[in-house]
Amino acid sequence: MSVKVYEGTNLDSLIERAKQELGENVKILYYEVEKKPSFIPFVRKKFYRLFVTEKKESESKQKDEELKKLESELSEVKEMLISLKEEMMRLPPPALETQETDSLNPQLTFKEFTGDALELISLLVKKGVEPDVAAEIVKASCGLDIETEKLDLNTATFREALINSFQKLLSFSGEFKVKKGEKRIFAFLGPTGVGKTTNLFKLASKFVIEQELKVGVITTDAFKVGGAQQARIYASILNVPFFLVTDPKKLKETINNLSDLDVILIDTVGRSHYDYFRLGEIKAMLSSVSSIENVLLISCNYDHKEALEVVNRYGSYFPIHYLFFTKIDEALRPGNIINVSFKTGFPMCYVSTGQRVPEDIKLLSPELLTEYVLDK
Repeated sequence: MSVKVYEGTNLDSLIERAKQELGENVKILYYEVEKKPSFIPFVRKKFYRLFVTEKKESESKQKDEELKKLESELSEVKEMLISLKEEMMRLPPPALETQETDSLNPQLTFKEFTGDALELISLLVKKGVEPDVAAEIVKASCGLDIETEKLDLNTATFREALINSFQKLLSFSGEFKVKKGEKRIFAFLGPTGVGKTTNLFKLASKFVIEQELKVGVITTDAFKVGGAQQARIYASILNVPFFLVTDPKKLKETINNLSDLDVILIDTVGRSHYDYFRLGEIKAMLSSVSSIENVLLISCNYDHKEALEVVNRYGSYFPIHYLFFTKIDEALRPGNIINVSFKTGFPMCYVSTGQRVPEDIKLLSPELLTEYVLDK
């Protein structure tokens, strides 16, 4: 490498001289500064030595190639970002999370509604009703608002709208009315802990006290600790016959021997809706008896998906005649009653409002369900 030295009192002029002589390929290595005495006493002047060399053609070419490569990469990144932005613009907007949101903005989700209809949908969703179900419930009490060309309530109050919609879209069994001598058989089904035994005796009390019917109770649950003893105590208080049966043949014989009763209530074993083997055992037990009306109990504490799982899985083993909802007093929101009833179409019968027997039971109706939505 050939090094050339330029000397002078001005560094800028030295650099300029080097460029004029060596061209743009000049490469500055370093420079030195020396202070020399001048003709003025105590004043020293700066003297510069500039050391330069000429870039090799290959080195210059390499730098140019690196620069071009960098420019090319930057261009590719820029094109990628533009393409990504265009893709994002084509994507649909994210769905509004309504189920767990306290401050629901219905206008972002329910564009066909306006006014009071939107407000009622928002209220239903806050009470645990699924957004799609809430929309259908409200739509049943809507008319077209001419000014906005959207759906709005055609009733004066939310109460009227809900009662009207529930009457149209949901099924209610009404009171279990039994004629004397008719001999109807009800089996109480459901997962462990939903309150089958307690609510069975609430219903037994209604039959005995309100309708003055002859009632008998059979339990097939020999597994629950103290379960049979609890049932026997309830039966003794009501003064109704009580039987513990553990096999299908004995169940059939017992029922045939109770020909003088108006109503027979069967308390089944509580089994998880995921336990197919145990559900099969219950089915085998009940299959020996004809004309059973199955009452499926569902806790209001279940979330929407779990409640539907209970209905679907029990429904794959037994015909479901009625839905009995329990523990409404322990549930924060009553929306599950509406969700399950709307999506399954099964008739609702009663709702349990506490542990007391026989007081804490109510007949489900459009009016009561509306009360729960508006007041709970």
